[in-house]
Amino acid sequence: MQKENNTRNMDKKPIKRNENIVKLSRDHHASLLFCWKLRQGVKQHADVERMIKYVSYFWTKHLAPHFSEEEKFLFAPVKDDKVQKAIDEHKRIKGLINELTVKGSLERESKLSQLADTVDEHVRYEERILFPHLESELSGEQLKHIGTWISDDPLLDTYEDTFWEKPVSL
Repeated sequence: MQKENNTRNMDKKPIKRNENIVKLSRDHHASLLFCWKLRQGVKQHADVERMIKYVSYFWTKHLAPHFSEEEKFLFAPVKDDKVQKAIDEHKRIKGLINELTVKGSLERESKLSQLADTVDEHVRYEERILFPHLESELSGEQLKHIGTWISDDPLLDTYEDTFWEKPVSL
Protein backbone atom coordinates (compact mmCIF):
# COMPACT_ATOMS: atom_id res chain seq x y z
CA MET A 1 0.00 0.00 0.00
CA GLN A 2 2.79 2.41 0.91
CA LYS A 3 4.58 1.74 -2.38
CA GLU A 4 1.36 2.40 -4.33
CA ASN A 5 0.89 5.77 -2.59
CA ASN A 6 4.51 6.73 -3.30
CA THR A 7 4.04 5.85 -6.98
CA ARG A 8 0.94 8.03 -7.19
CA ASN A 9 2.77 10.91 -5.52
CA MET A 10 5.66 10.59 -7.97
CA ASP A 11 3.21 11.02 -10.86
CA LYS A 12 2.20 14.39 -9.44
CA LYS A 13 5.68 15.90 -9.47
CA PRO A 14 5.89 19.02 -11.61
CA ILE A 15 7.60 18.58 -14.94
CA LYS A 16 11.10 20.05 -15.02
CA ARG A 17 11.23 22.35 -18.02
CA ASN A 18 14.30 23.84 -19.67
CA GLU A 19 14.69 27.39 -18.36
CA ASN A 20 14.64 28.81 -21.90
CA ILE A 21 11.12 27.58 -22.64
CA VAL A 22 9.60 27.63 -19.15
CA LYS A 23 7.64 30.77 -20.06
CA LEU A 24 5.71 28.75 -22.64
CA SER A 25 4.79 26.24 -19.91
CA ARG A 26 3.55 29.09 -17.74
CA ASP A 27 1.38 30.22 -20.64
CA HIS A 28 -0.02 26.69 -20.75
CA HIS A 29 -1.22 27.10 -17.18
CA ALA A 30 -3.25 30.13 -18.28
CA SER A 31 -4.67 28.05 -21.14
CA LEU A 32 -5.80 25.32 -18.75
CA LEU A 33 -7.49 27.98 -16.63
CA PHE A 34 -9.21 29.23 -19.80
CA CYS A 35 -10.57 25.70 -20.32
CA TRP A 36 -11.81 25.53 -16.74
CA LYS A 37 -13.58 28.89 -17.09
CA LEU A 38 -15.34 27.76 -20.26
CA ARG A 39 -16.42 24.49 -18.65
CA GLN A 40 -17.72 26.35 -15.60
CA GLY A 41 -19.58 28.80 -17.83
CA VAL A 42 -21.25 25.95 -19.71
CA LYS A 43 -22.07 24.18 -16.43
CA GLN A 44 -23.63 27.39 -15.03
CA HIS A 45 -25.50 27.97 -18.32
CA ALA A 46 -23.85 31.36 -18.66
CA ASP A 47 -24.86 33.48 -21.63
CA VAL A 48 -23.15 32.01 -24.71
CA GLU A 49 -22.44 35.44 -26.18
CA ARG A 50 -20.55 36.44 -23.02
CA MET A 51 -18.45 33.29 -23.24
CA ILE A 52 -17.73 33.82 -26.93
CA LYS A 53 -16.55 37.37 -26.22
CA TYR A 54 -14.14 35.84 -23.71
CA VAL A 55 -12.97 33.30 -26.28
CA SER A 56 -12.26 36.13 -28.75
CA TYR A 57 -10.41 38.08 -26.07
CA PHE A 58 -8.35 35.06 -25.02
CA TRP A 59 -7.53 34.18 -28.61
CA THR A 60 -6.27 37.69 -29.37
CA LYS A 61 -4.41 38.31 -26.11
CA HIS A 62 -3.13 34.83 -25.33
CA LEU A 63 -3.52 31.90 -27.70
CA ALA A 64 -2.62 33.56 -31.01
CA PRO A 65 0.60 35.17 -29.67
CA HIS A 66 1.48 31.94 -27.83
CA PHE A 67 0.96 29.76 -30.91
CA SER A 68 2.99 32.20 -32.98
CA GLU A 69 5.94 32.06 -30.57
CA GLU A 70 5.87 28.28 -30.45
CA GLU A 71 5.69 27.88 -34.21
CA LYS A 72 8.16 30.63 -35.09
CA PHE A 73 10.84 29.89 -32.50
CA LEU A 74 10.46 26.52 -30.79
CA PHE A 75 8.99 24.33 -33.53
CA ALA A 76 10.88 25.75 -36.51
CA PRO A 77 14.19 23.89 -36.02
CA VAL A 78 12.54 20.45 -35.78
CA LYS A 79 10.51 19.07 -38.67
CA ASP A 80 8.90 15.82 -37.54
CA ASP A 81 5.51 14.23 -36.87
CA LYS A 82 5.35 15.38 -33.25
CA VAL A 83 5.86 19.02 -34.20
CA GLN A 84 3.46 18.71 -37.12
CA LYS A 85 0.80 17.31 -34.78
CA ALA A 86 1.07 20.43 -32.59
CA ILE A 87 0.87 22.73 -35.63
CA ASP A 88 -2.21 20.84 -36.86
CA GLU A 89 -3.77 21.19 -33.41
CA HIS A 90 -3.10 24.94 -33.48
CA LYS A 91 -4.99 25.13 -36.79
CA ARG A 92 -7.84 23.04 -35.39
CA ILE A 93 -8.17 25.29 -32.33
CA LYS A 94 -8.17 28.41 -34.53
CA GLY A 95 -10.85 26.78 -36.70
CA LEU A 96 -13.03 26.00 -33.68
CA ILE A 97 -12.70 29.61 -32.50
CA ASN A 98 -13.62 30.89 -35.97
CA GLU A 99 -16.69 28.62 -36.01
CA LEU A 100 -17.79 29.97 -32.63
CA THR A 101 -17.56 33.59 -33.65
CA VAL A 102 -19.79 33.15 -36.72
CA LYS A 103 -23.21 34.59 -35.90
CA GLY A 104 -26.04 32.14 -36.20
CA SER A 105 -23.78 29.15 -35.66
CA LEU A 106 -25.69 26.25 -34.15
CA GLU A 107 -24.76 24.28 -31.04
CA ARG A 108 -22.47 27.00 -29.73
CA GLU A 109 -22.57 25.73 -26.16
CA SER A 110 -21.37 22.28 -27.22
CA LYS A 111 -18.71 23.95 -29.40
CA LEU A 112 -17.50 25.85 -26.32
CA SER A 113 -17.14 22.53 -24.51
CA GLN A 114 -15.38 21.04 -27.53
CA LEU A 115 -12.98 24.00 -27.61
CA ALA A 116 -12.19 23.59 -23.90
CA ASP A 117 -11.52 19.87 -24.38
CA THR A 118 -9.38 20.44 -27.48
CA VAL A 119 -7.22 23.14 -25.85
CA ASP A 120 -6.84 21.03 -22.70
CA GLU A 121 -5.72 17.96 -24.68
CA HIS A 122 -3.37 20.09 -26.78
CA VAL A 123 -1.67 21.65 -23.75
CA ARG A 124 -1.21 18.25 -22.14
CA TYR A 125 0.25 16.86 -25.38
CA GLU A 126 2.77 19.69 -25.58
CA GLU A 127 3.75 19.46 -21.91
CA ARG A 128 3.97 15.69 -21.63
CA ILE A 129 5.18 14.66 -25.08
CA LEU A 130 6.26 17.47 -27.39
CA PHE A 131 8.31 19.69 -25.06
CA PRO A 132 10.34 16.80 -23.61
CA HIS A 133 10.90 15.59 -27.19
CA LEU A 134 12.09 19.03 -28.31
CA GLU A 135 14.33 19.40 -25.24
CA SER A 136 16.06 16.17 -26.25
CA GLU A 137 16.25 17.04 -29.97
CA LEU A 138 17.52 20.61 -29.60
CA SER A 139 20.99 21.43 -28.35
CA GLY A 140 21.53 23.56 -25.27
CA GLU A 141 22.77 26.31 -27.54
CA GLN A 142 19.64 26.12 -29.70
CA LEU A 143 17.39 26.24 -26.62
CA LYS A 144 19.34 29.22 -25.28
CA HIS A 145 18.94 31.01 -28.61
CA ILE A 146 15.20 30.21 -28.66
CA GLY A 147 14.94 31.56 -25.12
CA THR A 148 16.24 34.95 -26.27
CA TRP A 149 13.44 35.19 -28.83
CA ILE A 150 10.54 34.18 -26.56
CA SER A 151 8.87 37.14 -24.90
CA ASP A 152 9.38 37.47 -21.15
CA ASP A 153 6.03 39.19 -20.81
CA PRO A 154 3.51 36.94 -19.11
CA LEU A 155 0.31 36.55 -21.08
CA LEU A 156 -2.08 37.54 -18.31
CA ASP A 157 -5.80 36.93 -18.40
CA THR A 158 -7.32 40.21 -17.23
CA TYR A 159 -10.82 39.64 -18.57
CA GLU A 160 -13.32 41.34 -16.27
CA ASP A 161 -16.59 39.54 -17.06
CA THR A 162 -16.55 36.58 -14.66
CA PHE A 163 -19.28 34.61 -16.45
CA TRP A 164 -17.88 31.37 -14.99
CA GLU A 165 -18.78 32.30 -11.41
CA LYS A 166 -22.00 31.00 -9.91
CA PRO A 167 -24.52 33.82 -9.67
CA VAL A 168 -25.09 35.09 -6.15
CA SER A 169 -28.61 34.48 -4.86
CA LEU A 170 -30.22 37.46 -3.20
